[in-house]
Order: sequence, then structure tokens, then C-alpha cells
Amino acid sequence: MSTFVLATANPHKVVELRAVLEDLGVTVLDRPRDVPEVDETSDSLEGNALLKARALVEATGYAALADDTGLFVDVLEGRPGVYSARYAGEGASDADNVEQLLSELVDVRLDERGARFVTVITVAYPDGSLTVVRGELEGVIDHHPRGHYGFGYDSIFVPLESGGRTLAQMTPQEKNVISHRSRAVRNLIVALSNS
Repeated sequence: MSTFVLATANPHKVVELRAVLEDLGVTVLDRPRDVPEVDETSDSLEGNALLKARALVEATGYAALADDTGLFVDVLEGRPGVYSARYAGEGASDADNVEQLLSELVDVRLDERGARFVTVITVAYPDGSLTVVRGELEGVIDHHPRGHYGFGYDSIFVPLESGGRTLAQMTPQEKNVISHRSRAVRNLIVALSNS
């Protein structure tokens, strides 16, 4: 169908994106190691995905696929949102970010912990054209981490359609069926097929 270079250097995202895209007939090229990280200076997921995609097009000459994902918690007015990967500070680990989020929700009941994962995928082409899609997954934030699969906030995010399991309690194959990222990828495939 198409060939894209991935803008992400996150190995977990590469595995998830490659698994979904290659099953759909898309050829995926790894981000070149000599391309520096892009500063995510936008205050929106769309803006950050666009910054990354355009930087990779400029560096490689290929169409580039970039994503940005955030966890938006209702009771926290959408935080951590666009700052999800660095919620506990620059260089924070996944465990640090989870701990920070849980500390802010310590007195909040489970039925008030509504949240959603949102992924925005942008494909930028050498001619300057763009394709932008979103995928969302509704759920709640659990009181304690559970499970050993996944990364980021997966151990505390319980999708509404998971039977009470966190994303980290689902196998990668189960997660790929319902995840925000796979929904965004499916929306991308539809958008590319229609263009």
C-alpha cells in the first residue's frame, strides 16, 4: 500500500506500530539512528506529531509517520495530556509517571477516575501534504498497577471494554485489537485508502 519511515525512536511504539501496519500491507522503515530527537514543543498532540513527521521527511526524503499519545484524566482537567511521557519531570521513567499520577488521585473514587488515551498520527509527505487521524480509548485509572505487559500508564489504565483488566494485563495481541494506537492506525488506513 505505502512505505513510511517511523519518526518514533520508542522501541515499544515501534513494535506496536509495525505489528499493526505490516499486517495491513504497509512497509515500515525504522527511524535512522543519525536523526536527532525532535523537541516536542507544541501544546497539542497534533502539533507534536506534525513537528516529528516534518523533521523526518526533511532528514530522509521519505514520507514519515509520527504519532503522539497522551493520557487525559477527567478529574485532573485533562492532565497529564500532552505531557504524559514527562509528567514526573524530564527523564522520568514510566514508573515515576505512574506514581506521580496515582499520588494526585489518592483520594478519588474509582467511579470518578474517567480517562482516555488519545493517539494522533500524522503522515507528512515530501510534497508538503499531510494526513492526520486520531484514535481514542476510554477507561478509568485503577488504584494500583496491575499486569506486566505494555508500557507507560498501561498498568493502571482499565479500558471500559476490557472486563476489568488493565492494558498491562492484556497480551500484546489483545491490546492491539482495542488500543488507541491501533484505532488511529486503522483510521489512517481508511484515510489513505480514500485519498
